Amino acid sequence: MKKILLLLVILGLVGGAVGAWLAFLPNVGGDERHSVKLPEGDFSVMLDSLEAAGAIESRTSMETFGQLTGWADQVKEGHYYIEPGMSNWAVLDKIRKGLRDPIRITIPPGTRPERLGRILDNQLGTDSTEVARLLRDPAFADSLGTDVAHLHGRMLAETFDMYWTDDPETAIRRIHDRYERFWTDEREAQAEALGLTPDEVVTLASIVEWEARKPEERRRIAGVYVNRLLGRTSSGTMRLQADPTVQFALMEEGGEPRMRRLLFSDYRFPSEYNTYLIDGLPPGPITNPSDASVEAVLDNEEHEFLFFVADGSGGHDFSRTVSEHNAKARRWSQWLSEQVRQRRAREAAGATSDSAE
Repeated sequence: MKKILLLLVILGLVGGAVGAWLAFLPNVGGDERHSVKLPEGDFSVMLDSLEAAGAIESRTSMETFGQLTGWADQVKEGHYYIEPGMSNWAVLDKIRKGLRDPIRITIPPGTRPERLGRILDNQLGTDSTEVARLLRDPAFADSLGTDVAHLHGRMLAETFDMYWTDDPETAIRRIHDRYERFWTDEREAQAEALGLTPDEVVTLASIVEWEARKPEERRRIAGVYVNRLLGRTSSGTMRLQADPTVQFALMEEGGEPRMRRLLFSDYRFPSEYNTYLIDGLPPGPITNPSDASVEAVLDNEEHEFLFFVADGSGGHDFSRTVSEHNAKARRWSQWLSEQVRQRRAREAAGATSDSAE
C-alpha cells in the first residue's frame, strides 16, 4: 500500500513538473520581439503562423498545453507582438484574450487613393479596391462631413496606430479623425485671416506639396500662390497656373499612368482642375499634403514674387515680373535641352562602341 501511495506521489510530482514545464518554461527565442498576424481559423492554423514567424521554439509543447487547458478553442485572430522569453502560458493567455497589438502605418504625403489602398492592404490586409471605392463614395464622404473632392486630401500624411482587424471604413475614419484634430482653433483662425476655409487651405497646400522639392522653399512657394489667388501684389489676382494641377488632370482624367514632362498642348487639357484654364482654386486637393505644407500656406512668406521656374538643383528661381520670369524660363529650357542633347550623345557613343565590339 505504501508503495502504491509513493508511486502516486511520484506520478503527481512528475505530472506537476511536466505541467509546469509546458506552462511556464520559455518557448519564445531570439533577442527581438516577433510581429505575428494570426489569421482566422482553428488552433492549428494559428500555430502555423507562429511557427512560420519563428515565434515559438516548440510547436508540440504549445499545442499540448493548449489542448490540456482548453485554450486552443479560445484563440482570436489579430496582430500580436510575441516577446522573447514568453512561455506557452503567456503567449496563449494573450491571444485567447485577444490582447491585440496595433500596427504602425505611415501614410506619406503625395499619396494617391490607389496607393493609400495598397499601403493599407499590405499592412492591414484590407481590400485595396474597397479603400479606393470608399474615397470616391459620396455617401461615405458625406458621413464624414465632406465630399469626394476633398476626402482624399483629408488623409493627411502621418503615422497611425491601427489594428490588423480594422476594415477599410474603420481605417479611413481613423485617419480622418486625425484631420479633425489637426484643425485647432489657432489654425482655423489663421485660415480665416487668409479668407480661406480649412479645405481650401488643404487644396492649396496639396499644390505646394507637389511643387516643393526643397522643404525650405515651401513658405515662399505658398506665398506665390497666395499672391496670385488673393491679389496681394499690385498686379491683382491671377490664375494659379500651377503645373501640378495639369499633371493631376492628365493622370486622373486623361489616362496618363504617371507624371511626365508637360507639353504646350497639355496646358489646354479641358479639366476643372487645370488652373491654367480656371479661376481660383481647383475643386479639391490634388494629393494629401504634409503638415509642413499646410503650415506653409497658413504661415506663407510675404513677398512680391508671382512666378518661379526650376533652377536645375531641385529648387526654384523666383521672379516678380513676367518679363523677368520669361527670361529665366528660356535659360532653363536651354539648359534642359542641352542636358538632353548631351545624354543622347552619350547614348549614341555607347551604342557605337557596343556595335564595334
